[in-house]
Amino acid sequence: MSERNKQDKTGAEEITWELSDLYNGFDDPKFDEDREWVRKQAREFADQYKGAIAELSPASFKEALQKYESILETLHKIGAFAYLKWTTNTEDAMYGKQIQEANELSSEINQQMVFFNVEWLQMDDAAARTIIDDEKLADYRHHLETSRQYKKHVLSEKEEQVMTAKSVTGRNAWVRFFDETMGAARYELDGEKLTQQEALSKLHRPDRDLRKRAQQALTDTFRDKSRTLTFVFNTVLADKHTNDRFRDYERWISSRNLSNEIDDDTVDTLVNAVTDRYELVQRYYRLKRDLLGYDTLYDYDRYAPLLESETTIQWKEAKDIVLESYKEFHPKMADVARQFFDRKWIDAAIKEGKRGGAYSASTVPSVHPYVFMNFDGRLRDVQTLAHELGHGVHQYLSRDQGLLEADTPLTTAETASVFGEMLVFQNLLGKLDDKREKLALVIGKIDDTIATVFRQISMNRFEDRIHNARREEGELSVDQFSEYWIETQQALYGDSVELTDNYRIWWSYIPHFLHTPGYVYAYAFGELLVLALYDSYTNSSNGFADRYIEMLKAGGSDWPENIVGKMGLDITQPDFWSNGLNAIERLIEQAEELAEDVD
Repeated sequence: MSERNKQDKTGAEEITWELSDLYNGFDDPKFDEDREWVRKQAREFADQYKGAIAELSPASFKEALQKYESILETLHKIGAFAYLKWTTNTEDAMYGKQIQEANELSSEINQQMVFFNVEWLQMDDAAARTIIDDEKLADYRHHLETSRQYKKHVLSEKEEQVMTAKSVTGRNAWVRFFDETMGAARYELDGEKLTQQEALSKLHRPDRDLRKRAQQALTDTFRDKSRTLTFVFNTVLADKHTNDRFRDYERWISSRNLSNEIDDDTVDTLVNAVTDRYELVQRYYRLKRDLLGYDTLYDYDRYAPLLESETTIQWKEAKDIVLESYKEFHPKMADVARQFFDRKWIDAAIKEGKRGGAYSASTVPSVHPYVFMNFDGRLRDVQTLAHELGHGVHQYLSRDQGLLEADTPLTTAETASVFGEMLVFQNLLGKLDDKREKLALVIGKIDDTIATVFRQISMNRFEDRIHNARREEGELSVDQFSEYWIETQQALYGDSVELTDNYRIWWSYIPHFLHTPGYVYAYAFGELLVLALYDSYTNSSNGFADRYIEMLKAGGSDWPENIVGKMGLDITQPDFWSNGLNAIERLIEQAEELAEDVD
């Protein structure tokens, strides 16, 4: 590592992905050919099967399902390519046009084929059970079982077509508008106009005054766009309320829980378990305040590094750390992850117009995943790389399950990503001899863990407030959103962190609230699950790593409790969450002990 200065390069500046495994470009003849192919296949599928689903034999039903899956595979491939290109430059109008056309094509095809799902769910339970239990459909059994859960929420074919059509100009359009608005936003700091990702990264710097100025720069832009962002939030919340009402979902979160293959009561148990332990957050931040030597810890201090010296981690070094950590656990993980580097499946360069954050796109089983991030040479970027590659390895290994069963529900989707972070953390910790450096690393890990578990649950509480308020009170003002935000954040931090007036508007930039309403609790689920998994790994004599790889290969082919159950864990037990939270407490105790040693 080298001392960081403004001119430092990380080696990630040229790390951009190669998407030719999808298409060579929007002018690739195959791109247009595939669009016409899915249109033709969807028409033929409807001509052959519409009105006849209930009469199909198991063998014929399997044939129909395979055709349906094949059409969706190509449709998703088109959409994935358009989305990947667009996120690298949300300011490019041509990319915006292409993603809109991909969304419209998806709507068109789904309208033509929605009858298949409607007729399947209208089939009586006994007849459906015959299909599900037939050995010919064993590879689709879990998909068929989970789809039947939507029986009481599905509408008529015509209504489903309308719902699909309106989403293109409704919610999807507003989410795209939000992303493009935030992608084009600039944050003026010290005479420079920064992207959101660049400005947010300053909050992790050791210079307290710089963090404060960065917070102000971010706040100024959020406030400047608050009227627009508030309108977007109100519109998306109202759109969801409309959909939930038509589909007869009891609560705003119910549809998300159903797709996560988890019941409302289990989610409530998770949320209550975490909120009941908010004192751990407050205990930790009081410790961090003292370690930093501050009288008061402000919101812009939460991610301050413990050590004053700041270093740049080169891209190659980050790559080596992750691959070494993965290999020590299981060679298969490293072998898969290495392909992302060697075959250019990663886009890590920070660029104008590029969307902030990070993700791993599974694309389609016939291709492979791609990883997207903004690498700035920080230690936390190494953890982000480990996180997204964890997703990538998971998605790569589960491809054999096919399009309909490869993806996991969100509750277990974060397992491999957070486990990857844990492997890197333990690897780095084991290499340190200096107690102050160890303490700094543990502090950084607790920062991330609190952000993943407690902060995400506090954001779930914010979502709960705004969804219910929008339904009961109508359109919400900027101040109402801000009040709900500060109330739920204050409950989390108590008197351990002083939340500034600037922080009131910081709800407005978080994309998860719009992209995937209700998503955020899945991060807490995944982190607590990983803490239990890692504890099992450290106490296991042999075989754990192989079972873990098999768990990843299973993808979404079974219920989460069954897949995780093969690792010896029971996520249905109420004390499961307490065990994970106790592991976080032990991590805080470790930091407290190290702090005493370095005093």
